[in-house]
Amino acid sequence: MIFGIGTDIAKVSRFERWVRQGIVGRFFSPCEILEFPPEEIERRMGRLCEHYAARFAAKEALSKALGTGFTGLRLSDFGIRNDARGKPEFVFGKDTESLIGERIGGEFRVHVSLSHEKEFAVAFAVIEKISHSELVSESAVARQDAETSSA
Repeated sequence: MIFGIGTDIAKVSRFERWVRQGIVGRFFSPCEILEFPPEEIERRMGRLCEHYAARFAAKEALSKALGTGFTGLRLSDFGIRNDARGKPEFVFGKDTESLIGERIGGEFRVHVSLSHEKEFAVAFAVIEKISHSELVSESAVARQDAETSSA
């Protein structure tokens, strides 16, 4: 069942100051922070700002999907990483995962989409509340997959 949806747009140039001042750690989790030698930062500034703008927009979108804004959330305790195929996904620290679970009233799944172009980045987030029957069904499928692969 869909618990909430959220979207946000961020101006890419806004993040140049954060990169130059080295304060991205205040707003992003370790999995989101890109490290480059100081001499390369200027050359990569546009891409760095797009990266951070898209991920910040995703955090805003998630807060809107929750319906409570950032109240109780620590921005550096959750973030976006790409899975093995390059698909973006949220990663939650214990505090954030617990807080979202409490607000939703159970298990959840979050879907996220990011996009950026030179001036703007946009993100869309959907929070799905997972029912007990879905958890049982997913567990059965995982067991079946494990049995098939070990055979």
